[in-house]
Amino acid sequence: MTRSSPIGSTNAAPADDAAHLLIIDDDRRIRALLSRFLTDQGYRVTTAGDAADAMACLKSLAFDLIVLDVMMPSENGFDFATRLRQNASELAHVPILMLTARTDAQDRVRGFESGVDDYLGKPYEPRELSLRIASILRRAQPRAAPGPVTLVRFSDFTFDLERGELRQRDEIVRLTDRERDMLRLLAENAGETVQREALAGSGVAGNERTVDVQVNRLRRKIERDPANPLHLQTARGAGYRLLVDR
Repeated sequence: MTRSSPIGSTNAAPADDAAHLLIIDDDRRIRALLSRFLTDQGYRVTTAGDAADAMACLKSLAFDLIVLDVMMPSENGFDFATRLRQNASELAHVPILMLTARTDAQDRVRGFESGVDDYLGKPYEPRELSLRIASILRRAQPRAAPGPVTLVRFSDFTFDLERGELRQRDEIVRLTDRERDMLRLLAENAGETVQREALAGSGVAGNERTVDVQVNRLRRKIERDPANPLHLQTARGAGYRLLVDR
């Protein structure tokens, strides 16, 4: 957070059904500030000072989102996110917003490779943090389709354009927000080349390198042989296209 940003307290208790956030940061002062600010925003908040404390919390409580600092003792945020995504339980599906002062392109790529949903550099405005959290939570919730469900099929996968839900046969395949947005754009333009610029969108993920990272992650989820993709193909010098069943 920027030091100039005021963080007041309304002392209003969050609703019982409010989203539950886990804040992981080794700085006690930052944990206290974030907890107070996000509680005032209507969230239920639990804090942890390191990866071990965080994992203990995750095993005993249900969370809607993790706000994760990169620089922590024992296990850094990158490694913790990777370990969480490889977990065989529901813990692997909790959305992650990574906070870090390390904002160069290589670190952003590493963050997305570890499976985080969004990446916010320090210093940041509290309002931006609140908006990022709200956006991730909104995207994580299944959206009710206003009309007939539109499904795109490829191999043994189906992608629901309305819900942003990917299934392999009857099993839901977990997608990050960025992967979901990119797959939706590719599916809406099935068979056509989608330019890298369109896939990049805006924000910290908006560059060609991170687009390639996300595409490679998607391929590992939908391709039998990611090195020789049948569905998510490269259009050299232009972008990518998704080949679907007709």
